[in-house]
Amino acid sequence: MKHDHGTKDLGDSRLIIAVAVNAVLTVAQFIGGIISGSLSLIADALHNLSDAASLGIAFFARKIGRKPADPFKTFGYKRAEIIAALINLVILIIVGLYLIYEAIWRFIRPEAIEGWTVVIVAGIALLVDIITATLTYSMSKKSMNIRAAFLHNVADALASIGVIVAGTLILLYGWYWVDTVMTLVIAGYVLWQSFAMLPNTIHLLMEGTPEQLSISDVITEMENVEGVENVHHIHIWQLDEHHNALEAHVVIKQHTLSDIEHIKTILKQRLHSQFEIDHSTLEIELKGNDCYTTYDKCVQNIPNSPATHSEND
Repeated sequence: MKHDHGTKDLGDSRLIIAVAVNAVLTVAQFIGGIISGSLSLIADALHNLSDAASLGIAFFARKIGRKPADPFKTFGYKRAEIIAALINLVILIIVGLYLIYEAIWRFIRPEAIEGWTVVIVAGIALLVDIITATLTYSMSKKSMNIRAAFLHNVADALASIGVIVAGTLILLYGWYWVDTVMTLVIAGYVLWQSFAMLPNTIHLLMEGTPEQLSISDVITEMENVEGVENVHHIHIWQLDEHHNALEAHVVIKQHTLSDIEHIKTILKQRLHSQFEIDHSTLEIELKGNDCYTTYDKCVQNIPNSPATHSEND
């Protein structure tokens, strides 16, 4: 347990460092953009500001997500990270739309740009983006929250490369319009990556069925268990990115209590091994000559049966 705690602390430290360097870089980019007159550099600064914000949100969401379950949040607080991912994506979309607005105005009212300032500041920004992406890469593999922040940095690194190219073309050929075009490219990429992640994030928050699971396959697997007659009223959802849950009504033939418990055990084992469903609630319904109802209403027909009828993990 101590080792795990140390790993979490290391991840938190990485996020704090990433937030700090991105905040400093944002100030430098804004100043450089104002001095040089480069809209693409200011666009990169805004995107970088959203990077710093996204990393800060990711940091606090990780802290909240580690809180244990309590009477008010019986499943725990892990879904806070999904909410943070949604916030980050919304910020990206707002930034992207704003950049498009500014780029259109720059086409209408073009301005002279100092190419060397653009190239130097964007070069520093690229270095910081690479460092930040390196800090968050390993963490992004296991968290949608961190992955959203990581994508911020990847997009910003690409944007910095674009700004360097724009500054170089301005120095060589005086093509000031390239700066505006690059701003639109940055905005387009920001919106593209945001809208790509948004559906999955909303799907999880709406308690949708995990994309890798098919309800029909789950029902078929459950009904293949000996003694199970029918499975209906089934719901499958994700508690967070890594934990799936299920509730279902399971119709079985009338058996002894030990038979019923044995079927439950097999069902839960298969749900876990075949579909990675960690939490399952099974409502047992009994099918016999004179009874097809829930376990508690047929309790008198089962030898040595208790008064409960569902099972939770």
